[in-house]
Amino acid sequence: MIVEATLGFGGNLGDPVAAFAAALSRLRAHAAVEVKAVSSVWRTAPWGKLDQPEFRNMAVLIETTLPAEDLLSLCLAIERESGRERRERWGPRTLDIDILTYGGQTIDRPGLQIPHPRIAERAFVMAPLAEIAPGITIGERSVADLLAVIASQDVNRDEDGTRRLHSVSPAQSA
Repeated sequence: MIVEATLGFGGNLGDPVAAFAAALSRLRAHAAVEVKAVSSVWRTAPWGKLDQPEFRNMAVLIETTLPAEDLLSLCLAIERESGRERRERWGPRTLDIDILTYGGQTIDRPGLQIPHPRIAERAFVMAPLAEIAPGITIGERSVADLLAVIASQDVNRDEDGTRRLHSVSPAQSA
């Protein structure tokens, strides 16, 4: 069965745009994943732990035949390949990949919660997601409606980062 899913990418160590491009290449190379749309890169203030560099974030719309647990395993493997080390909650990272939505399903298991917890509170997730999938619903509301409630000036499109990403990973970019 083919499932439409959305992923959120984030990072603030090293070169997040290069990490995003490498992650997209890895996703595109996987036989069970088809990348359908890629958002712009967004600059965002840190969330949760404020004494760290600003983040770059983006969203990706995919179709996959992987079960949610296997998609999570793939995302974690890509994070590890990028040098991700989990030292502190909300701390700095080279690459973070979250499963934001998975075919409209609600999943609540240890280690896997979909839709991603607190998704509707985070403009840094909603802004790039609204760019590529404004009609997806979280609970009873569309991504576009949720973003309108929490839109923040701390989240801005990174035109240079977006150009760099699309120059090295041009296929299916928004």
